[in-house]
Amino acid sequence: MKTILNVIWLVLCGFWMFLGYLAAGVLLCVTVIGIPFGVAAFRIGVYALWPFGHTVVDRRDAGGPSCVGNVLWLVLAGWWLAIGHVVTGAALCVTIIGIPLGIANFKLIPVSLMPFGKEIVRSDQPFATR
Repeated sequence: MKTILNVIWLVLCGFWMFLGYLAAGVLLCVTVIGIPFGVAAFRIGVYALWPFGHTVVDRRDAGGPSCVGNVLWLVLAGWWLAIGHVVTGAALCVTIIGIPLGIANFKLIPVSLMPFGKEIVRSDQPFATR
């Protein structure tokens, strides 16, 4: 079932959201200071490309630097990407078939706003590895 949902997701919104994260990652990687933010954008972009079968968990070793990184991320790219998820999720919820995909889009908003201190793991292993 998750493969079918992932394929429908990819066609309807996953590819476009991936391109948004890819563009944000490339722009953030222009400077040396922005490279960690670009890597986070690429990581979330892959998750946004194929989200079913994966989940986001909190990292236990995340501390103060991840909090500072989240504030900077929110200002630089997070709110733009979250707006993309809100718009796409609302558009998908217009149809009955798109409601599960719209809900999945809304579930991506927290990680798009604050990605540091989070880890993307497979759903059958819902615990951080660190």
